Amino acid sequence: MRKILFLPLFQMPSGHHQVADALISSFLHRVENVECKKVDFLSYWNEPIEQMVSSFYMNWIRLFPSQYAQFYKTFMYTDPEQQGKHGKKRRNIIFEQKMLQLVRQEQPDLIVCTHSFPSKLLSSLKRRGLISVPIANVYTDFLVSDVWGKKGIDFHFVPDTEAKRYLVEIHQVPASKIFITGIPVDDAFRVRTFSKVKRIRPHILVAGGNSGLGKLRPFLEELKRESYFHYTVLCGRNRKLYEEIKSWNQPNIDAHSYITSRQEMNRLYDSADAIVTKAGGVTLSEAFRKQLPVFIHSALPGQEQINVKHLRKKGLVIDLNKFMPLEDQLKEILDDEVEHNRMMKRIENYLMTLTDDVVTTLNERLLEWNVPHILTRP
Repeated sequence: MRKILFLPLFQMPSGHHQVADALISSFLHRVENVECKKVDFLSYWNEPIEQMVSSFYMNWIRLFPSQYAQFYKTFMYTDPEQQGKHGKKRRNIIFEQKMLQLVRQEQPDLIVCTHSFPSKLLSSLKRRGLISVPIANVYTDFLVSDVWGKKGIDFHFVPDTEAKRYLVEIHQVPASKIFITGIPVDDAFRVRTFSKVKRIRPHILVAGGNSGLGKLRPFLEELKRESYFHYTVLCGRNRKLYEEIKSWNQPNIDAHSYITSRQEMNRLYDSADAIVTKAGGVTLSEAFRKQLPVFIHSALPGQEQINVKHLRKKGLVIDLNKFMPLEDQLKEILDDEVEHNRMMKRIENYLMTLTDDVVTTLNERLLEWNVPHILTRP
């Protein structure tokens, strides 16, 4: 039995947890003789501190978004165009000692980081010769922040070719250690089944994010006056939003609270003609896998803003203008066969660049490393 340790950060729902959960599910379904364990490192270190830090983080983003965005650009992320301007790296000695304790306690055969901070700590420990366990970075946004560990990391699973180029050219990571997988999603979302049922109205998914953050309200208010599309609004854990939309009693608008079933979420994706969403990396990756045109209603400061900037350049998303009617912007793409086909072709071309798979690659590479093989199910 081989043990894989997954390290997201914080206990609150996030893309880091979604990716870890998707990989754990995939390993358990596709691989024999493997144990998967997920640990939030901050809670392991000090649970009250984790609660305090996560609360501060969310309130900072909500109350002072511009300040957080500037902090992120200054201390967390160097634009590739500003290459070479990386500041001096500081060691986190107390956290490193606690991470070393965790690794020695769990004795994993492989560590998978879905958040940058555990990766940074492990990179330092590996380069200092204090641990030898293989480490994998699985990036959960369409960027590589400065916090992620680069040296001492054995596997890098990146969202696109640009991220691979960045790691090779700026950080001198060997290309053989980098695999273009996209942001991993649950196996349920990897293939789209197109509905054969002819609908009276095109179907639009509207997602606001589990935390309820994002400037969604102006667009939702507009839906009460429109009827060209049918909308399914995914309210996540925002119960107040869910109850409000239900109270409208609009025949063209459905509301869903937090959906735990991957099969139900997959059904909604397959029935949709497009998605209106915030710019979380996992939701975007799921939408691309399901070959859905993506319209961005908002982006949280920091990594989500960078996601939008990066994907907009590639023509993979449409950034909505809050001063223009929503339905006019949707129709401009969805009702124009030429524009719609161009967008779908760009999504198809992106998916064709995803040549690797996290689970398959790790299984094969562990064998090459002389680590006892994890037997793949037939």
